[in-house]
Amino acid sequence: MSDGAGPSIETLEATLDLTYTWAYRDTRQELRDLYGKARRAQWNPEDVLDFSVDVDLDRPMMPEMMHPLWGSEIYARLTERELNQLNREMASWTLSQFLHGEQGALLAAAQLVTSVPDLDSKLYGGTQVVDEARHVAVYNRYLHEKIGFSYPVSPHLKKLLDLILTDSRWDMKFLGMQIMVEGLALSAFALIRQNTHEPLLRELTRYVMNDEARHVAYGVLSLRDHYSDMAEAEVREREDFVYEAAVLMRDRFLMQEVWEKQGLPVDRCLELAMNNHGQILFRQFLFSKIVPAIKKIGLLSDRQRERFQALGILQYETAEDPLVALAAAERDQATAAAAG
Repeated sequence: MSDGAGPSIETLEATLDLTYTWAYRDTRQELRDLYGKARRAQWNPEDVLDFSVDVDLDRPMMPEMMHPLWGSEIYARLTERELNQLNREMASWTLSQFLHGEQGALLAAAQLVTSVPDLDSKLYGGTQVVDEARHVAVYNRYLHEKIGFSYPVSPHLKKLLDLILTDSRWDMKFLGMQIMVEGLALSAFALIRQNTHEPLLRELTRYVMNDEARHVAYGVLSLRDHYSDMAEAEVREREDFVYEAAVLMRDRFLMQEVWEKQGLPVDRCLELAMNNHGQILFRQFLFSKIVPAIKKIGLLSDRQRERFQALGILQYETAEDPLVALAAAERDQATAAAAG
């Protein structure tokens, strides 16, 4: 499997405090309950996913109207063969970014186990390390065995991951990874599961989604009361980080690397991807889990509302509460288990 351009190993210098927690009898009950749910919900890919099935790579993952170039002069000129190849490239690019994001989440989860100040956060964080390792393994396997090639990490995603992993403050890691990256992934996975015709990818996505719902809940439960007593300047810094991360994640899905590889006019393709109506709706929906989580933890001030309005995502302020979404994921998992 090709990794594209760039080094196969990269080292970042990061400063991180290590926190022992000696008060073993102190309990944050909601996080302790989440830890129990995570232990009971572990799954083994070899037992639940059938990688022996054939995969039709010519079928797009999403409806035609959501193709970034749909309705344009470039799309009209594509032959059937070129369109099929472009669908493969877009699938590989999308799943490659999920793979890279899951590796970033693996590293961030390990950092949180080290740095969070209470025992229940450490215990739950340990289960997330296992979850993220599993996610990296299944996406890597799908890309390697079913698609056959991958893309390097998007510069926008890489910039965000670097910001999260090199920040020394544990709450910023929660905010960047558990709320922003995991929240966006949960929405993206929901769209793929709903629209893909590929059975293996749909089932893989279902299992990963159930894990991600717990990860977002972990962030909300950990940060819900953290910012209420924080100095205004520090709260504004967190709000600015959230907004900048939102812009980076919106721009992450423009697929510049695909247009370059396929020899298409990059600037025109970027313009089309940014203004395509289906893509606009897609990018807005990606924040449907993030905005209510931001509100839940107390970072949706009037100032932030104005910026979210400009991004076209404020309408999700009243979307499903992340803790309600976790309950729905648990029901989904129980239904699937009952069905065998």
